[in-house]
Parts: sequence; structure tokens; C-alpha cells
Amino acid sequence: MLRTFVCAFVFIAICSTPFAMAAEDPAEQRHELMEDVGEAAKPLGEMLKAEREFDAATAMKSFQVMQDVAAVIGDLFPEGSYVGGEEKAKETVWSDREGFNQKLAEFSDALAVAMAADPQSLEALEPAAGNVFKVCKSCHEEYRTPGE
Repeated sequence: MLRTFVCAFVFIAICSTPFAMAAEDPAEQRHELMEDVGEAAKPLGEMLKAEREFDAATAMKSFQVMQDVAAVIGDLFPEGSYVGGEEKAKETVWSDREGFNQKLAEFSDALAVAMAADPQSLEALEPAAGNVFKVCKSCHEEYRTPGE
């Protein structure tokens, strides 16, 4: 029963997100989605640091949230949407769009591999999550303002 409820909740959340965000500007939408990625990454990091007990369902849920974001985030950087100032994205997202798109593809690929691995132990989670975090870091180094 709980599984049915969780699945229904996730389905409704995913399906309603585009409608809820339709009125927002791309900078706000991408900020909110990247916040979701950050929240999804927390339990993975805590498990890897032994600050939280390993939980396969939580790990897979985290990967799924990240994969859902990876599927749509690229469209939220349209030409002319660079904000500057408070924006965490560097201008290079737009000036090196091919490179940025490659990083997004690498992120999606790393998540697909992690999800296919379906880690059922901390030992199995380490390489799967490690590769996802490695790709995240490389993208942040090139396309996100430092110190954020």
C-alpha cells in the first residue's frame, strides 16, 4: 500500500511539475530543479560517508530525481536567459553550448548506469554514485560560478 502511495505521489509530482513551473522564468525553473538535485544528492553523500544507513530504495529515488532533472534541464537554458549577478550558471553555458550539452549527456549517462546497477549495498553504491558525483563536479567546475 505504501509503495502504491509513493508511486502515485511521484507520478503526480512529475506530471504536475511542468504546469507548476510554466509561469516561471527559465532561471527560476533551473534553480529550483538544481535545488532538487542537491536535495537528492544529500542522502547519497550521507550514505557514502557512513552518516546514514544504506537504503537501496532511497538511493534509487535519489538517482531517479536526478535523472528526471537531467531530462529537462537543458531546455531551461535558452539563448538570452543568462541573468548574471545572482545566477549560479556561468556565461559559458551559453558561449560553449556544445560543451555544456556534452556534460548534460554525461550526467544522464552516469545516472542511467547507476540506475541500471540498482545498488543493493553500500559497496555497490560507491562506484555508481561516485561516477555521478564526478560528472556533477566536472560540470560545476566549467559551468557554475565558484563558491556556490
